[in-house]
This record gives sequence, C-alpha cells and structure tokens, in this order.
Amino acid sequence: MKSLKLKAAPRTQVRRKGSKALRSTGRIPANIYGKSIAPQNLEIDSEAFIDLINSAHSEIVLVDLEVSGDSNARLALVQDVQHHPLSGEVLHVDFHEVKSDEMITIRIPVEATGEAEGVKSGGGTLEHVLQKLRVTALPKDLPEQILVDVSALAVGQAIQIGQIQAPAGVTILGDKHLRVFSVAAPATEVEAAPAAAAGAEAKQPEMIKEKKEEAAPAAAAKKK
Repeated sequence: MKSLKLKAAPRTQVRRKGSKALRSTGRIPANIYGKSIAPQNLEIDSEAFIDLINSAHSEIVLVDLEVSGDSNARLALVQDVQHHPLSGEVLHVDFHEVKSDEMITIRIPVEATGEAEGVKSGGGTLEHVLQKLRVTALPKDLPEQILVDVSALAVGQAIQIGQIQAPAGVTILGDKHLRVFSVAAPATEVEAAPAAAAGAEAKQPEMIKEKKEEAAPAAAAKKK
C-alpha cells in the first residue's frame, strides 16, 4: 500500500472547549499512538485531511505523518475517524503509528468480482457473509481491499476463507472453513411448498362446511 503525505502539528488545546475552538479555525484535533511510543496530541488541517481521504481507494489509509518539530516523518494508519452525526463534519482522528519493517494485523475489506453463475442462470442470490478479512503483512504489502472472483459459484456453493488466494506478502487469518461468499437458492423454490400446504389447509374447513350443509336436508327428510 502506498503511503500518503500529511502534515500535522503538536496540539496544546486538549479539553473539549479547546477542541471546539480548534475546529472553528479549520483544524481537526487528532491523536497518534503506537506500541512503542507515548500517545501524542496533534492537530491537522481539515481540508488537507478530507482531500487525503477522498484520494484513497479504501477505508484503510497509510500516511507519512510529517509532525512539525520532528526530523523524520512517522508512518501511521488512519485508525479511527469521528464524524458529527448530523453534519458529517470530521470531529477527531486517531492515527496508529507502525514500523515499515514490522508485521501488522488489520481487517481489510473483501469484495466480489464477476457475476456468480448461480445468480445469472439459476436465479439465486449472492450472499456477502464476511465484509472484512483479518490479515497480517508489512505496511507496504497491505492491500486496500481483497478481490474475490465469484463467477464460478453455482446455487448452494460457497467460497471459504481457505479458498481465497492472498496477495503477495499477505497472510489471511481466521477459520479456513468460514464462508465469505455463497449463493442461496431462489426464494420462490423455498416458499412454494409451505404456500401449497397452507392453501390445502385453508380449503379443508370449506369442504367440511359443504358436507354439513348437504347432510342437513337429508336429515330433515328422514324425520318427515
């Protein structure tokens, strides 16, 4: 994964009131932390961060964070972005610092490519069971997403974690038997039998009623 450059500065306003004042100037409060460093409060330019996110092809973003006062850029993953629930404004960003030569574990989005045979000719439905896969890799080898060709899937078939070919330098973790994609049978086939049974049950009371109505005149004639 290619890293994107982003500038940052140490942040002194850490309270809620200070964060609000910071946002009013077009800056976003942020934090950076990692396994071997102490957490640090930062601030970043709002427009620069939004442009960076928009230029990325995935929600997994690797950045070269140039913090003013530091001689070297700090390699980090965008760990969490908090948005305002109504306006969508970015309220806060968390960065997780990583080392270029250290394996990291992260969840990567997995997407389907192609049209499943069971959907195209069998009328089935493609089910996306797992949205993300847990992988381990060096930062430079992290994929933005993992693509899986589902074209050969027939109705009732599935692709499991163990059947997915990982990109070079990447190891996919987790239970190899867990389903990632599957093709379910058409809903009409499943519902047809119960519907027919329900129809038969609904007709039975009418048949009994008709028999009772036929028997009534016969009983009256017998009494006469």
